[in-house]
Amino acid sequence: MLGKKNESNKKLKIHNANSRKKLDAKTCRIVTELLDPNGVDGDAVQSWRVFRIMAEFVQGFELLRQHQVAATFWGSARLLPSDPYYKAAEELAARLAKKGFSIISGGGPGIMEASNVGAFKVGGKSVGLNIQLPFEQRLNPYTTDSLNFDFFFSRKVMLTFASQAYVYFPGGFGTLDEFFEIVTLIQTKKIDDIPVILYGKEFWEPLLRYFEKDLLKKFKTISPEDMEIFHLVDSVDDAYKVIMKHAKIKDVVKI
Repeated sequence: MLGKKNESNKKLKIHNANSRKKLDAKTCRIVTELLDPNGVDGDAVQSWRVFRIMAEFVQGFELLRQHQVAATFWGSARLLPSDPYYKAAEELAARLAKKGFSIISGGGPGIMEASNVGAFKVGGKSVGLNIQLPFEQRLNPYTTDSLNFDFFFSRKVMLTFASQAYVYFPGGFGTLDEFFEIVTLIQTKKIDDIPVILYGKEFWEPLLRYFEKDLLKKFKTISPEDMEIFHLVDSVDDAYKVIMKHAKIKDVVKI
């Protein structure tokens, strides 16, 4: 009798293990890519993980509430301080910081670092919203406020929450992802019409030609006014003028 009971328990354990494997197979991507990027014992399937996500939003909003007027910078993490775009990002950030803008970036190297350096050097507010990646990403030492994120989606919200201007320097998939998200939010009236600066004609013009030639004229998948959401510039002076003209700012404390 005892032998039959042990055998029954053994079969039940095998059944449960097989069921868990099937569940893991079904939830593999959402667990490893969305809820549990660090792979901590697969505990993302447990409901308490929601509170960790919530905590990132609460901490992010609490931090950014202190920065009423801000500009967010995006661009490649691979550009070095000797690169002209790095120097331009640093100069533009410094000029905006002197006017009271908090400068927000992803907190990493490259253009992110350049914008933080610019604000930091002139005594401005320099915010880094960092996320740990297998390569490229580390929190640069030029921030006055910073947060580290585990989840990309909560970090993306924070990078857009407080800003009165969005500045895009040449970058890779991450920069383009952020650009398309902001443009879509403005196009669909989910956020205010805030100045979107595309810095570097050599980099951005081929993409804008594709927008006009294919999306607008050939396939008619966007409207003429959608091409007016962003401003293409090729100098720090022009970028600065567009931001100061179109940004909705009140009670800016200059430094």
